[in-house]
Amino acid sequence: MRAVTIRAFGDADGLELVELPEPIPATDQVLIGTEAIGVGGVDAVIRRGTLSSYGFAVGMIPGSEVAGTVTAVGHDVDPSWLGRRVWAFTGTSGGYVEQALARVADVTVLPEQLSSVDAVTLGSAAPVAHFALAHAHLAPGESLLVRGAAGSIGIAAIELAARAGATAIAVTTTSVERGQRLRTLGATHVLDRAGDTAPGGTTAPDGFDVILDIVSGPLTPSFIGRLGPNGRMVTVGLVGGQPPADFGTALLAGFQRSISFGTFSLNTVPMADLGRVRAEQFDAAVRGELHPIVHEVLPLAHAVEAHQRIDAGEVFGRIVLKP
Repeated sequence: MRAVTIRAFGDADGLELVELPEPIPATDQVLIGTEAIGVGGVDAVIRRGTLSSYGFAVGMIPGSEVAGTVTAVGHDVDPSWLGRRVWAFTGTSGGYVEQALARVADVTVLPEQLSSVDAVTLGSAAPVAHFALAHAHLAPGESLLVRGAAGSIGIAAIELAARAGATAIAVTTTSVERGQRLRTLGATHVLDRAGDTAPGGTTAPDGFDVILDIVSGPLTPSFIGRLGPNGRMVTVGLVGGQPPADFGTALLAGFQRSISFGTFSLNTVPMADLGRVRAEQFDAAVRGELHPIVHEVLPLAHAVEAHQRIDAGEVFGRIVLKP
């Protein structure tokens, strides 16, 4: 089978299309003939080598979510899985392949009306947004700032927050056009990347109840300073790199406002809860209540091009690869 591996950490050119033996499902695993492969910001972060301390090594296959049809099962797996269309989490690697392995516990059956491309656009991103907003205790009537809103997590967060009754949903993005698209999804204020002014010069709102940060990086302290009394900032991504080592001083500067900072990972969510919410979100997409925004669908062999577009900041929504 064809697969994409990381030949060298760094630029997107470090990705390489190779031929590998077709995998065989082990205990508690299924084999999925992939029809769509999600390309996420975390894939680019891993490929750059930013997370090498987490054990990622040259030769690994990037990608963590696929959708397709189950073609084989492990010896202890119910054979009724065969032939079913599913979304699957492949772990922190193993997604950029024609045949993907996944644990049965990490597989969600797809509604008949939901395409595989839409499934990998929502399958990881929408649950991250859902549980991160719950982690931040976003309540009806509160204000939210989504930092880095043009990706699939940010888009899902906007729609979920609007449905939950947030009164002001501000977003950071890079252009007037993107801002207009985010407004159609529920954003009420559009800010520039630094979060200071909106395109056109409008002053940004301040004193947010919740900030959902998908970017992190050197500007993290300035966003901590945008929290209002009892404000909560939750970081779910590092697409902009690690925050400065002294970012905690911004928290202490807001001591009298009782502000807080936290991180969130789906690894802390019980599998049963995660699977239930994901299935509910797939059904919501079929009903038109959640919108999978697909930037572009590219062949698996064009993984380098997909990552180049992520690095250039061109992507609105999600890029999807197809074998």
